[in-house]
Amino acid sequence: MAETMRAVRQDALGGPEVLRLVEVERPEPGPTEVLVRVRAAGVNPTDWKHRANGGFLGRPPFVLGWDVSGVVEATGVGVALHKPGDEVFGMLRYPFGGGSHAEYVAAPSRTFAAKPAGIDHVQAGALPLAALTAWQALVDTARVRDGQRVLIHAAAGGVGHLAVQIAKAHGAYVIGTASGPKHDFLRRIGVDEPVDYRESDFAETVQDVDVVIDTIGGDYGPRSLRVLRPGGVLVSLVLSRPAEMDAAAAGVRAESLLVEPDHHALTRIAGLAASGALRAEIDSVFPLAEAAKAHERGETGRVSGKIVLTAGD
Repeated sequence: MAETMRAVRQDALGGPEVLRLVEVERPEPGPTEVLVRVRAAGVNPTDWKHRANGGFLGRPPFVLGWDVSGVVEATGVGVALHKPGDEVFGMLRYPFGGGSHAEYVAAPSRTFAAKPAGIDHVQAGALPLAALTAWQALVDTARVRDGQRVLIHAAAGGVGHLAVQIAKAHGAYVIGTASGPKHDFLRRIGVDEPVDYRESDFAETVQDVDVVIDTIGGDYGPRSLRVLRPGGVLVSLVLSRPAEMDAAAAGVRAESLLVEPDHHALTRIAGLAASGALRAEIDSVFPLAEAAKAHERGETGRVSGKIVLTAGD
């Protein structure tokens, strides 16, 4: 096995042009870790935000990427869950465990679960971060259940369109905000009531909601409190503190969530994907060498679903 690998690294903050394909040292799996040959890796909004301003990662150099789908190449001491040759998918520890926009990653074995049966690496590589975010918001935090009314903002986006499907799999009635041209897509993935945010104010037209998933931030959190019925819950995926402070006065609950690796939830997500109840919409696919183009595409704001990088056959 080669001692080096290709990775998309940046040495400065800035636009997509700072991303460069370089040769770096290939990682080695430590105790309880596995080395995974990356076949596909999703690109998420957090990637281009960190590229531009550093975010949690601070100053470069660093390699972005948290989604992984690939094949176990080697295992460290003490790993019983996976063996070389196993196809796996997972999310590296967010935010400080990134680096999947490369040919190999090494991470704790329980970061990964068996790749869903019947789907390819591109599909599997699109799922982990966005699907885990949606699962942890809806299932773990809001405890969504059959018959509840769920409002999902940016329902055609990477997290949003997976949240729609997870909510529907739990029996919810789903309301989704998106621009009018995306409403056919929303209906196709299960949205019961699309809302065009350009044409109407959701805070005036939507009511009696049990759960709101806010993927946007800004004033969306505080405005969303107005549509919740007493006892409802707002889950902010953008760490919206003002909404949390206002929630108690409104008789509802507000939570902020930062996604975490979760083997058990990944396994449940894999089951939904294998059954056909959960499928990532693939907006576009780029080879690793064209990571900058993937970021350019993401920053247009016109993406429906997920962008994926491929790193080999």
